[in-house]
Amino acid sequence: MNTNDGTFSRRDFLKLSGFGLLGLVLPTHLLNSFFQDAFDTQQGRVTSRLIWLYDKPSFDANRVRMYWRDSVLPISNVTISNDATAYNRIWYEIGNEEYAYSGTIQPVRTVLNTPTTNIPTTGVLGEVSVPFTDAHFQANVESPVAYRIYYETTHWIMSTAINPSDGKIWYQVLDDKWNKLYYAPGEHIRLIPDNELAPLSTNIPDTDKKIQVRLNDQLVFAYENGNPIFVTRAATGETFSNGIYSTPTGSFMTYHKRPTRHMAAGDITANGFDLPGVPWVMYITEAGISLHGTYWHNDFGHPKSHGCVNLTPAAAKWFFRWTSPVVKPNEQFAYKDKGTLVEIVK
Repeated sequence: MNTNDGTFSRRDFLKLSGFGLLGLVLPTHLLNSFFQDAFDTQQGRVTSRLIWLYDKPSFDANRVRMYWRDSVLPISNVTISNDATAYNRIWYEIGNEEYAYSGTIQPVRTVLNTPTTNIPTTGVLGEVSVPFTDAHFQANVESPVAYRIYYETTHWIMSTAINPSDGKIWYQVLDDKWNKLYYAPGEHIRLIPDNELAPLSTNIPDTDKKIQVRLNDQLVFAYENGNPIFVTRAATGETFSNGIYSTPTGSFMTYHKRPTRHMAAGDITANGFDLPGVPWVMYITEAGISLHGTYWHNDFGHPKSHGCVNLTPAAAKWFFRWTSPVVKPNEQFAYKDKGTLVEIVK
């Protein structure tokens, strides 16, 4: 790879991306041998208002059935469409004979937890471990719903409450935008242990680390000592009906980091958004541009955001741990004069 002119070969790309990109290059029958057990509990949540399933992995195939937002479907395999011009050729096999475009399906699982009443006074970070759950104003399902919160979103858990009717533990969730408290079933939220938040590559000085966002390629690279060590696809700023939301080019730094943030702006009916629990946020401008995890779509490789750099939650978490400043497990944010360099280029 020539790291000076920014070019890279297909072999370099696959080597950097590692095992996670096997789904892009292996045929279906080989995927079965690699991932047979992994698909046993794999599900997908519909992120668009509605989607169609097709009898083949192509938009030109026959429509089979329709599903609405938040429908949860069983993903039995991954395949690649024959459309070589598409930026995202990944399709999910639903059941045995139907296919859904991956960009409108969030990969999810249903993992129930044993909740605890032992919550630190400073709170503890939790992650939703089911496709979605509703946060209520009180610790019972009859209470009005404040927000629906989704798989891999992160939230500060401040305390617990026990529902007297059934004895189940509910977690008190802090809404960091409105400074309100809601309640969600404890079995639906996984408390994140401290070691899972430990910084990465601590032997590398921060001055020898760099993130590079390539807008034309919709790729984000991590460099150590000038060598690329991690790459992932992204979704950056797009033009919507109510304006142009471009991702700025130039040099920035990750000076302000939060493991969770409720992001909201504008009119939801006109391309606005209201997104509680956005995970692994790394701000690079005072205007709110950041790199962060994304749960409202799975369509990376094409501009799709209001200016931020959308990443998968797993990729965002890796960058969050790798960059500075370090956010300690018992702290809700870190705001420093310096951070890791972020270079955004065309």
